[in-house]
Amino acid sequence: MSPNQPLLDVRDLVVRYGTVTAVDRVSFTLDAGETLALNGPSGCGKSSTVTAVLQLRRPDAGEVRFEGRELTRLTERELRPVRPRMQPVFQDPYGSLSPRHRIRDAVAEPLRVQGRWDAAGPARVAELLDRVGLDPAYGDRFPYELSGGQCQRAGIARALASEPRLLVLDEPVSALDPSVRAGVLNLLADLQDELGLAYLFICHDRSVVRHFADRAIELRDGRVAEVTPAWRPPSPGAGPR
Repeated sequence: MSPNQPLLDVRDLVVRYGTVTAVDRVSFTLDAGETLALNGPSGCGKSSTVTAVLQLRRPDAGEVRFEGRELTRLTERELRPVRPRMQPVFQDPYGSLSPRHRIRDAVAEPLRVQGRWDAAGPARVAELLDRVGLDPAYGDRFPYELSGGQCQRAGIARALASEPRLLVLDEPVSALDPSVRAGVLNLLADLQDELGLAYLFICHDRSVVRHFADRAIELRDGRVAEVTPAWRPPSPGAGPR
């Protein structure tokens, strides 16, 4: 990947479901350490766009370049080493965690699947929980024993276990109580500053977009209707978030 290349470069993306075009020639770029919001009403193509970006559904046309590699041309086997670098965080904090697994096992799962589990694994899980603001003792609990905000933090810890460069945040705070939304958004902002993460942020709430994103793309009927800069709080050193 060239230093001048964006981390993510999406060009003329098309996603169709039968005769319905859900995403119609959508293009955008995302740099390392940047937050790009996809905004728009329900059914505008936000989720279909990120599903295609993650290669969970192959697009019908267009290109998705991540770290300089064109993903749509890769086989599933070739995609395996790429997937850990781009991780989703889902809207439903409870639905994204298996109710049968303790939190520590959910966070450890990527390490095991990727063949990176060793004697240091338990300490790594504890470190990840602490990094997202959870007492490592919560690792012994099941999802139903945590609040929605705590579950979402556990989901973020699990995504971080893969050491990603890109997090795809699919309405990550819309299912949370207003009293805990700010805490999760502040956590994500702090993690971005610490780790240099890029965020592709799906959100329908413009006030959240203005607070959290660097740029925003508004989708309407599957097309890019508007691209705008979004205000964001100052970086650390300029004052508290």
